[in-house]
Amino acid sequence: MMDDELQRAIRQAAEKHALLNAVKYESAAEVSAVMGPLMSENPEFRSQGGKVSRVVSDVVEDVNSQTPTERRAHLEETAPEALAELEVESDEPTHTLPALPGDTSQVRMRAAPNPNGPWHIGHGRMPAVIGTYKDRYDGSFIVRFDDTDPETKRPDLDAYDAILDDINYLGFEPDDVIYASDRLETYYEHAREVIAAEGAYTCSCSGEHFSALKNNAESCPHRQKSVTKTQEEFERMVAGEYTAGEMVLRIRTDINHKNPALRDWVGFRQIDTPHPRESASEYRCWPMLDFQSAIDDHLTGVTHIIRGIDLQDSAKRQEFLYDYLEWDYPEVVHWGHIQVDAYDIALSTSTIKQEIEAGRLNGWGDPRAPTIQSLRRRGIKGDAIVEAMNELGTSTNNVELSMSSIYANNRSQVDRDADRYFMIRDGTAFSFSDGPPHATPPLHPDADRGTRTIPVGDSIQIESADVPQEGERVWLKSLGCVRRTGDQLIPTGDELEVVQSGAVDVIHWVDTESAIPVEMHTPEGTVSGVAEPDFHQTSPDTVVQFERIGFARVDDHTEHSARPSVVYWTHS
Repeated sequence: MMDDELQRAIRQAAEKHALLNAVKYESAAEVSAVMGPLMSENPEFRSQGGKVSRVVSDVVEDVNSQTPTERRAHLEETAPEALAELEVESDEPTHTLPALPGDTSQVRMRAAPNPNGPWHIGHGRMPAVIGTYKDRYDGSFIVRFDDTDPETKRPDLDAYDAILDDINYLGFEPDDVIYASDRLETYYEHAREVIAAEGAYTCSCSGEHFSALKNNAESCPHRQKSVTKTQEEFERMVAGEYTAGEMVLRIRTDINHKNPALRDWVGFRQIDTPHPRESASEYRCWPMLDFQSAIDDHLTGVTHIIRGIDLQDSAKRQEFLYDYLEWDYPEVVHWGHIQVDAYDIALSTSTIKQEIEAGRLNGWGDPRAPTIQSLRRRGIKGDAIVEAMNELGTSTNNVELSMSSIYANNRSQVDRDADRYFMIRDGTAFSFSDGPPHATPPLHPDADRGTRTIPVGDSIQIESADVPQEGERVWLKSLGCVRRTGDQLIPTGDELEVVQSGAVDVIHWVDTESAIPVEMHTPEGTVSGVAEPDFHQTSPDTVVQFERIGFARVDDHTEHSARPSVVYWTHS
């Protein structure tokens, strides 16, 4: 339970943002527009999860019941400084993301995934932000698979299409798709140019020996090799005449540089393991990521790069390479790492893969997995994720994505279209008599889409948590008031006033004989239950709302009465 003081704090903060949203856009406030700034300004609310969104929904409903004049007056009374800021804002279009630096006349950006597995949720941040910038600046968006490490981060052949599917699901279509493993000859060509400019040399030092020299700002003895000798040995690398660890090509930088990580870094190395893509399986001389991505960014016309704050050294290494090739380096935005609440499993492709291989997860779409595929299977809309990602901005600070923000965004999109049904978990059966032959609750409380039909037989199931005490009354939704007498629920004939007065709780139910089995997969595990018979008529991939439980995406129905329909929990 949320204590009264915390609830008041949430309500007060939500009211300010709801009023701001309504006054700013001269329209009804939206829950999704309130949740983002509310959670960003008040991280202490995140632990309350769905409880916050329910408070926000109530606040938004109150604000939307006011007239525009009342809203403005209310905002002036409760948050005059916020209203003042609103009134001095320019007529320029508002954007969640900050403006890109430098020349934005022809923006071209890239997402550069390593296809060593399908995407976890954190991976979705890059295409969400880049796709948004593309739309904002009328630019272009490249997907480049940085698959030039066939050993340590070995590509997963299924991941290429899975990643493109995830990008499409998020609502974006790349203008170009590039596979780095198709471009080895291009990288060799530019390595030869750098060698000719005396910007690289071949080195057979062991990694440990070179590291010791480098850390002492001492030159490797191979640093003085002639261009001719380096060219000869590099061609032998390309021909695959060396084994792994026997020879590398180093980019000549400043051996006295204050940052040892920038001193004569490796541009190419030998890898004995064949690449899984057949077209690249014969290559043994592979570029390091800093070399490969630097060449590709220039040749594909990338104007702006977004990368993690931990990759600042990459830009500095690549600038040495650009100097040798006489190229201008793109604009760079560094951002902090992202974490996601509500999951026990780390945002790590290798960790998720291990959990699947160990049988603790049932694939990448398991709702317990923090993956894009999982969210999609649960019925989360792609643009609900994009909106939440953009709310995080591009700060160099580490950020935490609150799943409640995604849920709020999604709820505002699916609520109108989601038909309502009853589902009972952990049911308790009661005898029932003297009722109507069937009940006809509406398919939706607000949209006029008709009703569904629930048979009423001589046995009814309700959730164990809803079972009334002996002699107490409950109101069965769309059926009426009943009193518990032993193992029976007996109609009382009470009118709706007993509900309106708060004297009787309203609960949902199903007819025992006609109920169909349902299996609901949730982030906490699998829940078994039964649902009203009309639920079986829903189509797979439809999002419904099980009343008093939450939204769920229909995954599969079966014609076999003993096998359950399968749904995936979306959110409350």
